[in-house]
Amino acid sequence: MRARRTLAFLVFALCFLAAVVKSRAGDVHSGDWTIHKSDDPSKVEFSLMEHHHGGISNHESDWAMSSFSGVDFSKPGRQEVHFVVTRDAGKIECEGFLNDGEGAGVFHFQPDPNYAREMRTLGFPVDGSGEEDRQYSMAVMDVSLIFAQQMKAEQLTDLDADKLIAFRIHGVDSAFIEGVRAAGLKISDSDKLIAFRIHGVTPQMISFLHQAGYSPDEDTLIAMRIHGATPEWMTELKSRGYDHVDLEKLIAFRIHGVSPEFIEKLQGLGYSHPGPDELVAMRIHNVTPEYISQLRSRGMQNLSIDQLVSMRIHGID
Repeated sequence: MRARRTLAFLVFALCFLAAVVKSRAGDVHSGDWTIHKSDDPSKVEFSLMEHHHGGISNHESDWAMSSFSGVDFSKPGRQEVHFVVTRDAGKIECEGFLNDGEGAGVFHFQPDPNYAREMRTLGFPVDGSGEEDRQYSMAVMDVSLIFAQQMKAEQLTDLDADKLIAFRIHGVDSAFIEGVRAAGLKISDSDKLIAFRIHGVTPQMISFLHQAGYSPDEDTLIAMRIHGATPEWMTELKSRGYDHVDLEKLIAFRIHGVSPEFIEKLQGLGYSHPGPDELVAMRIHNVTPEYISQLRSRGMQNLSIDQLVSMRIHGID
């Protein structure tokens, strides 16, 4: 229903405002916007679909209603709207209509001519290849001068204007950086901070690992999250008797399918505490609890894990 309503809004807006778009054909950045209701009553879903260089790019996220000065989202029925989203990098001028708080229209971006100069002074040159696209993205993602100053103060490596945009996209800010450092990781790599946010490495995870006696580096933390070696999963392993297993082996557990359930079944068969390397070897060579039970039904009892793995390698079923 929402998709059909959105399409109707867009078709009407594009027809109604076609003359506006045509008159702005030479503009650097312009396109269509849509607004929908959000699950958060204080926000709306705001989408900007930009037509540039023969293609279309889209940005959609929840924006606070307060970002749209002069717009009454509670007004019932249809209303024509004109609003301006003002950011340090420039202004996003929008016009169109709303119907019961949802609608569509066209937008035009006006870059702030002073922004590039002030960012250059801070050590983040915006100009160069892709300057126009970069400043538009910095406006959309609200890369403000204050935010740039805050990130500069964090003393991060390889930080540039594009990384500031990525920080905004993925939610890297001073609170997150300081939380990670307070948890015991003295991080300064910009790319690793972005990867932390993408893969879900949190200060809470780092604190958990440090309290458990580990000292993981950035790459290990990222690998743990990629493969699902979470604190909750580690707690389950601990309940099966596997406490403080080497982190690289825990990652191998997740890669090869060594789970608390797998360990529990082995323990039920009398293998009380196979070593981590044995568990990985069993999973690599498909030595399953079902395979062990099948061998026992044929009279092959009390086989060691090494024997079981060897039998699988040699094709003994």
